[in-house]
Amino acid sequence: MGDIGISEIAKGYDVAVIGSGASGLAAAVFAALEGARVLVVERTEHVGGTSALSGGTVWAPLTATGQSVNAGDSREKVSAFLDSAVGNFGDRAMREAFLDAAPEAIATLEAKTQVAFRPYPKHPDYEWDHPHPTLRGRAIEPVPFDTRAMGRLRDAIRPPIPEFTVLGGMNIDRVDIGHLLNRYRSPASFAHVAKIVARYMRDRAVYGRHTRLVMGAALVGRLLASAMDLGVDLLRNAEVTALETAEGRVASLRISAGGSSRQIRVAGGVILATGGFGRSAARRRDHLPAQLSPDSPSAPGHDGRLHDLAEGLGAVYGEGADQPAFWAPVSTRTRADGTLAVFPHFVLDRSKPGTVCVDLEGRRFVNETRSYHAFGKAMLEGGPATREAWIVTDAAAIAKYGLGMVRPGGDDLTPYLADGYLTEAASLAELAAKTGTDPDSLAASVAAINAAAEAGEDAQFGRGSTPYQQHNGDPKAGANPTLGPIAAAPFYAVKIKPADIGTAKGFRSDTSAQLLRADGSAIEGLYAVGNDLNSIMGGTYPGPGITLGPGLVFGSIAGRHAAARASITKGQDVAA
Repeated sequence: MGDIGISEIAKGYDVAVIGSGASGLAAAVFAALEGARVLVVERTEHVGGTSALSGGTVWAPLTATGQSVNAGDSREKVSAFLDSAVGNFGDRAMREAFLDAAPEAIATLEAKTQVAFRPYPKHPDYEWDHPHPTLRGRAIEPVPFDTRAMGRLRDAIRPPIPEFTVLGGMNIDRVDIGHLLNRYRSPASFAHVAKIVARYMRDRAVYGRHTRLVMGAALVGRLLASAMDLGVDLLRNAEVTALETAEGRVASLRISAGGSSRQIRVAGGVILATGGFGRSAARRRDHLPAQLSPDSPSAPGHDGRLHDLAEGLGAVYGEGADQPAFWAPVSTRTRADGTLAVFPHFVLDRSKPGTVCVDLEGRRFVNETRSYHAFGKAMLEGGPATREAWIVTDAAAIAKYGLGMVRPGGDDLTPYLADGYLTEAASLAELAAKTGTDPDSLAASVAAINAAAEAGEDAQFGRGSTPYQQHNGDPKAGANPTLGPIAAAPFYAVKIKPADIGTAKGFRSDTSAQLLRADGSAIEGLYAVGNDLNSIMGGTYPGPGITLGPGLVFGSIAGRHAAARASITKGQDVAA
């Protein structure tokens, strides 16, 4: 049991999970908790998919962990919020199934596995133009995870995006970032930083990498360790080449790896958890906006190959969503090894004082402090002028807050200027010339932000007008923590473009996550979770973690349902 090769896999399993992101591992864990024999098949070398690269936030309302900081939340409030924020873009029955299952699913993980979560004192929903948004409690995050007890299996977990680490590979989360920026002003912060740096240096010397995982990698590590505890088999670098049916149900699959091919019987079901179709050129052309760049910060592997097999059995995509994928603005830079860094601009710069975002003509076009999804949507819907944009700042702000891959706290700008990632100019007129924007428009945009900073209110777009937007600013900056002047030369700019961070369009299912044909009938024994399942949020993004939360919860639903089917199927076989 454990991390195996194709020659070691059994001839039959109760449940097979295809993909090893958080939702797939959750499905495997919950099926195993029900006593099922489970195989996880991963087509890449690394476990975790995009989940391992993510912030790891899980939007799962009304859990005991979340209610420890928000006891006043209720099912009625959450439903009203989602009914307004998502509405007819998503299937209400699926949302209600999610809300029914979420508290118990999270409680089971925390009670029976190595998975552990914590709430933050403040972690607000994104959209506040709806009834009952919250400042805290619906979003929870994984506790950092020590992988030293995992042995070499820790190396199977997908490495982090290098630009999200420090000191050449030290993993940090939002708590660590706060201490790092405050290390010379607070003895407590200095002690925290000294402790995590010392741990990292020891890990590098002994293990060759940081063994302390944070954010999404911590969630994946905890789920993977739990799956191994429960006897789940993991097969990496393997391809599922066929899904086969018998007596009207999915009964087996064919797997190829290392030049060998094996057919495996599956009594309870096959659960698709391949991460969607974001890496499929053909499906991108069919379903995503034509102007979207192919560059994405998501992990490799989710190329939609299993979607072809599922469609061959009658599975169909959901329709009617607001957006077919989830968006974020990104900037790109070629690394020293020749690979492309794709950096998502989530919250660390757009919402900070002393910045403004302008289109290719130099005009403001959006409230810079909206969520990354809303910001990306505005870029995609803005026409030719917003196919790319610029984040503009000054010397004071970039030194304090950073800009994209330029780290906060006084990063050396020389390498970013040398390779063209960062544009520098002595005046706004020179910056306009270097960025190709209209000088009058750029000057007017900066003047508008400066006037808003002085007034404490952005009359044009309402920047910093909600608790979520203010949360991502600088609380020491004034009444509106997202506004500050852009006045200290030299001036700087980084080019951004919209990118997909995960597909929202996925397969239709019933509330057990079992896939449906166009006529509404169930494909017995075929399930989908994560981005393979049509988003219950309908391509909207009302709060942090609205992909991982439903991914874990529908993983619990699919895993248990498939395990129960295995018991029934094996009982029928015995009777026959």
